[in-house]
Amino acid sequence: MDGWWYRNVVEPGKLPLLLALVSFVGSFLVTRTITRLIRAGKGPFRNITTGDVHVHHVVPGIFLMLVGGFWAVAAGRHGFGSMCAAVIFGIGAGLVLDEFALILHLDDVYWSEQGRKSVEVVVLTTALVVLILTGFTPFGVNELSVTERHNRFAFALNIVVNCGFALIAMLKGKLRTALIGMVVPFVALVGAIRLARPGSAWARRFYRNRPRVRARAGLRAFRHDRRWTAKRRWLQDVIGGRPDPEPRPAPPRRRS
Repeated sequence: MDGWWYRNVVEPGKLPLLLALVSFVGSFLVTRTITRLIRAGKGPFRNITTGDVHVHHVVPGIFLMLVGGFWAVAAGRHGFGSMCAAVIFGIGAGLVLDEFALILHLDDVYWSEQGRKSVEVVVLTTALVVLILTGFTPFGVNELSVTERHNRFAFALNIVVNCGFALIAMLKGKLRTALIGMVVPFVALVGAIRLARPGSAWARRFYRNRPRVRARAGLRAFRHDRRWTAKRRWLQDVIGGRPDPEPRPAPPRRRS
């Protein structure tokens, strides 16, 4: 076990990345627990305000990310300083991505349906970092031999091809597939080959005059969403809490 730890984590300089991942996940879970307690009115925790301004935890998160990021650049991959910087960066990233939906919508949508995006981004980020920790590298570079890595043309061509697959998957409306495909090229290839989701940039451009393809794409997206949406929302609710119910529109007033 000691040999595996040194060979796969310490020697490649992945210990700071592991610490950043643990602090990132821990920061997110602790933050969600506190916000859920505040929402339920339990415990000693309260929202932080200054005057009439509610200070969201994304603010200290950005500050911690800046401190940890610049410190990590200065400290390198080895040493006690790099590990401290990784922990600070991970805590800040957890605070920031916990309010990703707020940044995206420029509105306090933390407990709304749009707020689910924060949980989804955190889960996706965790998955990508775990893949990198387990030996994968962005753009599929880990699949190249030592000779191919030293061949600049082969190295550049590999990155361009894999980025191309990921870009096509993104244009087809498959953001999760594209992001994971940046680390695992086979995933991006599958996303690039399969039909685009309705409403995506690819579908609007290439399926406009192809009604049969549009129908197939719509049916496939419907079946996929029917199978996975409820499960994904259940997992998001377990991790981040159930959003507030959407307010019902007021019934139309009768004319007298």
